[in-house]
Amino acid sequence: MKKVNFRNADMSWDMSALILIPPSFVETQKYPTIISVHPFGSCKEQTSSATYGKALAEAGYVVIAYDASFQGESGGMPRYVEDPTQRVEDVSRVIDYAVTLPYVDAERIGGIGICGGGGYIISAALTEKRIKAVVGITPVNIGRLFREGFSQYNPIGALEAMAAQRTAEAQGAQLMVNELLPPSLEFAKENGLTERDVYEATDYYKTPRGQKPSGATRMLFSHAQKTLSWDAFSFAETLMTQPVMAVIGQKVGAFGAYSDGREIYGRSVASKDRQLVELADWSHYDLYDKSEPVGLAMERILPFFKSYLD
Repeated sequence: MKKVNFRNADMSWDMSALILIPPSFVETQKYPTIISVHPFGSCKEQTSSATYGKALAEAGYVVIAYDASFQGESGGMPRYVEDPTQRVEDVSRVIDYAVTLPYVDAERIGGIGICGGGGYIISAALTEKRIKAVVGITPVNIGRLFREGFSQYNPIGALEAMAAQRTAEAQGAQLMVNELLPPSLEFAKENGLTERDVYEATDYYKTPRGQKPSGATRMLFSHAQKTLSWDAFSFAETLMTQPVMAVIGQKVGAFGAYSDGREIYGRSVASKDRQLVELADWSHYDLYDKSEPVGLAMERILPFFKSYLD
C-alpha cells in the first residue's frame, strides 16, 4: 500500500489516496482496478481501505481508496463540505488518475462504496461508464437521509436555517461545523442516544475500533443545502446499465440503508445483472469491519467482480 497525491487539470486542489496492490504485484502487468469510496463522515484509512480495499487487493485487484474533496487529507476549502455532486465528480477524477497508471487496465474498472459512499459510487456509475461493475455495501442515499432523519423530517426548516447561517458566515460569522455523532459511547448511553445506527456508528467512529485522525464525522452546515435536493438513484431505471450489487444487513437502523439497498435493486431494471444480498442478523455497522458479515459479503462480491472484471 502506498499513499499518493494527484491533481487533475480541472482541479485547484490535490486529492489524497491509498493504492492497495495484490500479492506478487508486477508493475509491468495490467490489473483490474476497484475505486473504493468511503462513507459520509469517514476517511480513506477506515473501512474503504482497511476492510474492503484490503480484501479486494488480496484477491488480485488494484484498489484506490481516496479521501473526498474537502475532507480527510484531500484539498478543498472550506473544510468538511459534504456536496453530493462533488462527491460523484471525485469518482471520475480518481478514475482519470487511475487510467494514467501503467498497471491499471482501463477496460476493467469497478467501483465499491460503503454507506454514503455506496450511494455515491452507484450514482457515479449511472453516467460514468468507465465503471464496468458496481457494489454498494449497506448503501445510503444521503439526499433521502438529509430530507428525512437528518432534518428531523423538516427539510424546508433545515434549508431556511442553512440559508440564514450561510448569510451570517458571509458577513463574518464563524463557520458552523456540526459534529454528527455523540463524542463517546458513555455520552450516548447517558443521553439516550441508543438507536441502533447512531450507537453503532459511535462505537465505530469514536473508539479505537475504527477511529482515525482524518475521520472527522463533521459537516459544514451552511454548505449542505444542495444535499437535500439530491437523489443518489435518479434515473436509475434507464441509466444503471452496468451490473450492480447491493449488500445490506437485515438488522435495520434509522439511517435507512436496508430500504435504500432494496430500492436501488428494484429500480435497476436496465442493468445486465442486478443482485441484492441480504445478510440476516447483521447491521449497517457490522458490515464496516466485523469479520463474519464482511466475509459473507465478500463471498458474493468476489464472484460478482470476477464475472465482469477478470
